[in-house]
Amino acid sequence: SWDIGWVPDESLPCYGLPGAIAPTGYFDPLGFAQTGITLNEIKRNREAEVMHGRVAMIACLGYFAGEQLPSPFGITGPANDQLQQMPAIPFVMLASTIAAVEIRRARIGWVEPDFGDWSKTLWKLRDNYYPGDVGFDPLGLKPTDARDFANMQTKELQNGRLAMIGWAGMCSQELVNHRTIMGTIEFYQKVFAGVNPYEGCGDGVIC
Repeated sequence: SWDIGWVPDESLPCYGLPGAIAPTGYFDPLGFAQTGITLNEIKRNREAEVMHGRVAMIACLGYFAGEQLPSPFGITGPANDQLQQMPAIPFVMLASTIAAVEIRRARIGWVEPDFGDWSKTLWKLRDNYYPGDVGFDPLGLKPTDARDFANMQTKELQNGRLAMIGWAGMCSQELVNHRTIMGTIEFYQKVFAGVNPYEGCGDGVIC
């Protein structure tokens, strides 16, 4: 909501939303926020960015935690291969939780659909909705000062952007070599130490 002090300014890049820092400053090589893009589209793109960033930050933590900590369901191996190892009931509970959270977010941020004229409400965010502000702040970290809020939003965006790149790298790495993150680190430690990383491996065994 507008209680965070942001007022859309059409004369500013991205309508004045926070997120631009040195050394790149305002960085939009693909023109997602170019002149002519509507406020609703800017807000929708920012909503997508901040939410994907949050998911990526959780995913980065999940890759390390899921691969290093014991699982109550006997799940092992690279994080890329763990979802399909989940038993049916926990999987349904996970999927249901995600669905419930997404439905709640849609009810908070999106205009109710008008099935009589769906083009008017499709992808339409509420006018007083600030992208990503779904009212979840159990630790009370959301600043009340507009400048402090903009700074915190920028920090969240930057960490989320880094996490999206980091997750993409970890996912790609595991798709290529089918090793855990720490397993890959240990593999290259052996390589750089002049040790044969395949010594002691059986045929067809990844080690």
